[in-house]
Amino acid sequence: MAKTQIRSKDLTQRKRLHIRLRKKVRGTADRPRLCVSFSGKHIRAQVIDDDRGVTVAAASTLDKAFRGEGKKAMSGIAFAVKVGRTVAQKALEKKISQVVFDRGGFKYHGRVKALADAAREAGLKF
Repeated sequence: MAKTQIRSKDLTQRKRLHIRLRKKVRGTADRPRLCVSFSGKHIRAQVIDDDRGVTVAAASTLDKAFRGEGKKAMSGIAFAVKVGRTVAQKALEKKISQVVFDRGGFKYHGRVKALADAAREAGLKF
């Protein structure tokens, strides 16, 4: 992985935390990384094998399965639970049961915690 030089004044606090986390958290073929990201309206979760640089499974509120859920912002805890279950099911279909959790610089609270708990309930171990 090539190191990039990023000026700290150009980064938000969350980005700095994410860079610090990524130094420690790495996904492998045996135990890929479950990465979560949020925007103001949507939630995304990916299971990534960092050795090959491949996304193994992904789920998002932008997927067709979430259409028709309403015109409100899909970034609430209820949608985080649905995304967590969906990404866990997709990972289990590909015979991945253990992952490393990458919270993306966000606090482990609210939507992040809801997504993680839903993924655990659906069968992922981390």
